[in-house]
Amino acid sequence: MNVDDVALSFTPGTLLILNVVLGLIMLGIALDTAPRDFRVVATHPKPFAIGILAQLLLLPVVTFLLTLVLPVTPSMALGMILVACCPPGNISQVLTHRSGGNVALSVSMTAVGNLIYILAMPLSIAFWGSLHPTARTLLREVALSPWQMLLEILLIVGLPFAAGLLLRARLPRLAARVQPFVRWFSLIALFGFIVGALAGNWSVFIAVIGTVLLVVAVHDAVALALGYGTAVLGGLGTRERKAMTFEVGIRNAGLGLGLVFAFFGGLGGMAVVAGWWGIWDICAGLLVATLWARHTRRRTGSASGDASRHARRVEAQRAGTADDQASAR
Repeated sequence: MNVDDVALSFTPGTLLILNVVLGLIMLGIALDTAPRDFRVVATHPKPFAIGILAQLLLLPVVTFLLTLVLPVTPSMALGMILVACCPPGNISQVLTHRSGGNVALSVSMTAVGNLIYILAMPLSIAFWGSLHPTARTLLREVALSPWQMLLEILLIVGLPFAAGLLLRARLPRLAARVQPFVRWFSLIALFGFIVGALAGNWSVFIAVIGTVLLVVAVHDAVALALGYGTAVLGGLGTRERKAMTFEVGIRNAGLGLGLVFAFFGGLGGMAVVAGWWGIWDICAGLLVATLWARHTRRRTGSASGDASRHARRVEAQRAGTADDQASAR
């Protein structure tokens, strides 16, 4: 089976559901975004500048090189490029918190990053795809228009994001109440959609499972390492390195899967790569975050690596115990 010649089948109703789920994801991100998140970027621009450089430039460049050395078909290569050009996934904040990283930085980068990606994503996909020696043929066949994609992204991503920001600004209490429900419902729905997409086209997935597992695992590991490496080179602290790792390594593959069906006719290699990435990066991210937090806690006594804070807490506990003993006497 040539995966480049296979188009995964989905009904218009299913695609509509996917678009609604993607819109809910962006709504959930916006409902959790406050004006101070944008001010953090303005007052502390260095971490954000490093993160945006890693996401918008370094990750697509490294991905492009990976497509030249890994055993991928043209449609798989285009799928890798598509994922690399997607905005960060909002589960990065959950993973940053679990690892003991700087959640405020993660929230700010996700908020501002998604805003930038509304414009940058279609142009980046068209640019890197057109440079690829084999994938560019597929772009010509589907007659990809970055401006048409931009319009679609504005409708699916931009409008819900703007609506969420407006609701958060005008009705903050209502936004705070509905945000957890919207966030987790959209994530669970997206995960279910991805699993359903792979299960419904199982024969295609099985035909390329060996290659897809290898390619996505390597690509995701490189993306996570790239986030950490740029943070180290930028001189950021431990908590910021954790946030940067997940902001660069975790991509919104669900949005990428939606774009595959909207603009590429459900092209087999692209859909399989984007679909499996959406499952794998959550599993890999949870594993990395958990192991990282345990390692940091064993070394410093705190999951965030703030040894001084842990020392103060221990000292306070000792002081409290001493006071209790004195009172008992």
